[in-house]
Amino acid sequence: MTKAKPQVKSPCVNICFLNEEDVCTGCYRTGKEISLWGAMNKASQLAVMKKVREREAKSPFVSN
Repeated sequence: MTKAKPQVKSPCVNICFLNEEDVCTGCYRTGKEISLWGAMNKASQLAVMKKVREREAKSPFVSN
């Protein structure tokens, strides 16, 4: 049995480090969002992507 392809491309950039708020400094997903990504439906993945963009915009490591 093959694993289903995710509906939405993962934001993973292979920089995996969870900060003190449990948010990855590479992709801006929480640990829980990362672990559940493959099992999420498209709507859930899109909702996570919205949160990712919001977190990234607030990040002190991104020049806006």
